[in-house]
Amino acid sequence: MENRSKPSKNSTKNLDAELDITAGGGLNLWLNQGFTWLVYGFAICTALTLFWLSWVILQQALPAIQQFGLGFLSGSEWNIGELKFGALPFIYGTLVSSAIALLIAVPVGVSVALVTSEDFIPNWVRSPIAFVVELIAAIPSVIIGLWGIFVLIPFLLPLQQWLFDKFSFIPQFSTQPSGPGLLTSGIVLAIMIVPTIAAISRDVLLVVPKELRSASMALGATRWESIFRVLLPSGASGILGASTLALGRALGETMAVTMVIGNSPQINPSLLDLASTIPSVLATQFAEALDPLHIGALMYLSLILFVITLLVNIAAVLLVRVLGHKQA
Repeated sequence: MENRSKPSKNSTKNLDAELDITAGGGLNLWLNQGFTWLVYGFAICTALTLFWLSWVILQQALPAIQQFGLGFLSGSEWNIGELKFGALPFIYGTLVSSAIALLIAVPVGVSVALVTSEDFIPNWVRSPIAFVVELIAAIPSVIIGLWGIFVLIPFLLPLQQWLFDKFSFIPQFSTQPSGPGLLTSGIVLAIMIVPTIAAISRDVLLVVPKELRSASMALGATRWESIFRVLLPSGASGILGASTLALGRALGETMAVTMVIGNSPQINPSLLDLASTIPSVLATQFAEALDPLHIGALMYLSLILFVITLLVNIAAVLLVRVLGHKQA
């Protein structure tokens, strides 16, 4: 007779487990596909929102685009009564104030990141410093603007007067200071973007492998040589990304700048003179704009700011990729 053994209980349990896994695998597959489509949907919605926003701004700006064309970018006259508008003073104020802020904030932010990520001071001191610096980002911009009016401007006025008295032959300090101006707005913007640079740069430096530090110092490098030749180059792409995010906020900051820049539609090479930015002119004039051409000019300025921010982000992404390839 043929010897047929009955399946054991263990084999039956294994078969049931495999069937359960197969069924669970099908469910997981559907869940994974559903999650993938959900993420794709959110991404597409974000892109469509961006294009929708651009389209709405473009439609509102059409009267000014048809009237002034590309000459709007180089025009320097802003006369609401005669309906003559030019964007150059506001583009100049936006770019210069943001550049001043970036020149001040990047060294300060990276320094804070180094102090709070390396073993320069005890850990019980590093954490509160990092927390306090990041807390600045939570302060509303209007509060920083009021602080700029009542504290920063009186504090900077003697320094501005000294710069004018000693270096008035330099175009950048050739204007009698009155308090508000490009320099003041740049410093206010620097204070506002330092937390962004410091927080992100600190996270970047913390994830740099400790073996790189140890290897550098084992080869005879000092702490500062290790920082400047190993640590900072390794985190250069992350620091650049942090600086780009900070620049994006500086370009679009409205209330704090409006309160300390003076809001004068003029171009002057002096950093001590009054000026205006695209966000500040939008904040001060949009609510009172009645003529369609005036509204169109303001929307044209919004479109220009949108393009500037987009170009800055594209340039930053390309630079980050280049740095990433070099580090790889």
